[in-house]
Amino acid sequence: MTGPRIPIESGMDDSWREEAACNDMGPEYFYADKDSPEYEFAKIVCGSCAVRAECLDFALVTREKFGIWGGYDERERGRMIRRRQVSAL
Repeated sequence: MTGPRIPIESGMDDSWREEAACNDMGPEYFYADKDSPEYEFAKIVCGSCAVRAECLDFALVTREKFGIWGGYDERERGRMIRRRQVSAL
């Protein structure tokens, strides 16, 4: 997504962002209300992205609280994290 790069405190490599399908898009798509056309469009963009897995991994590792990352919104990622925690028991 365009705009200033946010420093990554986790130390993770974020070079994948340069290849992201959303690299030239504004954040209004990825932080839109769930019932909006922008939300649906963001999901479509993520579906064809070459670095979708890296984006999702980043969001899961850093516990990104908002927005669509790797094609998943915050509630979907929360469910993924909970499933991983349960299966690790």
